[in-house]
Amino acid sequence: MYTPPFTISANAINLIAEISAQIERYSIQMERGDSLRLRKANRVKTVHSSLAIEGNTLSEGDVTAILEGKPVIAPQRQILEVKNAIKTYELYNSLDPFSLEDLLKAHRTMMCGLIDEAGTFRKKGVGVFDGTNIIHIAPPAERVKDLMEDLFAWLGSSPDHLLVRSCVFHYEFEFIHPFTDGNGRTGRLWQSLILGKLNPIFEHLPIETMVYTHQQGYYQAINQSSSKGDCQPFIDFMLQEILDTLVEHQGLSIEEIGRNNNLNASEIQALGHIKADNRITAVKLAEKIGLKPRQAERILSELKNKGIIKRIGAKRNGFWELLGGPNFEK
Repeated sequence: MYTPPFTISANAINLIAEISAQIERYSIQMERGDSLRLRKANRVKTVHSSLAIEGNTLSEGDVTAILEGKPVIAPQRQILEVKNAIKTYELYNSLDPFSLEDLLKAHRTMMCGLIDEAGTFRKKGVGVFDGTNIIHIAPPAERVKDLMEDLFAWLGSSPDHLLVRSCVFHYEFEFIHPFTDGNGRTGRLWQSLILGKLNPIFEHLPIETMVYTHQQGYYQAINQSSSKGDCQPFIDFMLQEILDTLVEHQGLSIEEIGRNNNLNASEIQALGHIKADNRITAVKLAEKIGLKPRQAERILSELKNKGIIKRIGAKRNGFWELLGGPNFEK
């Protein structure tokens, strides 16, 4: 059986551990908050960001208006792209991420009225361009069907962690470039679907927003993987994006934690830096808040004793998990 070429770095192993720790916290946040409102807001972010990466200029407000059936003055093609993406994401729970037929169905919905070949593999060669420079020549059209069948066979039978499989599939999909257009948005949707089998929260987690913010890094990771003949750089990049998205949307307010646990100004300031960089060291924290390293170590120790942060892993390669303290409602 075909196996895509990839290696799992030590960084990827650490990221998988961090992501696993954050998934439960995000699930709790969805239960605590107005989940319907959060899901709608995140769906808007997902659709907007995934299309913006492809050059769609409509704003999040425009996407919200279209979702609500309100008129929007914009190029008809861009409006249709949004409408199609909304319809496609509405199919989320009915699509099987391990089914090639469902992938074609999703692409047909995503690209309906935009290209003639919606839902069918390309019949000619394609290249990926950065401006006028070609950065990737996809495999010949006659190989696409076999390559996609091999990729889905691997996806469904591989024992690797779903987090890893989702990243490898995403990269291999973009490398094969099976369609004449719509590869990027379909590939990002499919990674989300695969992750949904790990935990349902991924249906509403706007990873595309982070990718949109770090577009240059996204394409750089693809190019590095292609040059290396191993998609390890892309795996590391996407795992970091997933972790950052989980942390960004876990909804913990530093001010609220400080108020509920009677923290002093230095402790609140330290928490803010820990949330921004969960690998921060006592030395780096001391530099950030203008204290001596020993004072920063005392603050970290106090926050740990109060149940507000927890150290995961070794001192050198570990990270801080933000718990919220005993007064944080779960």
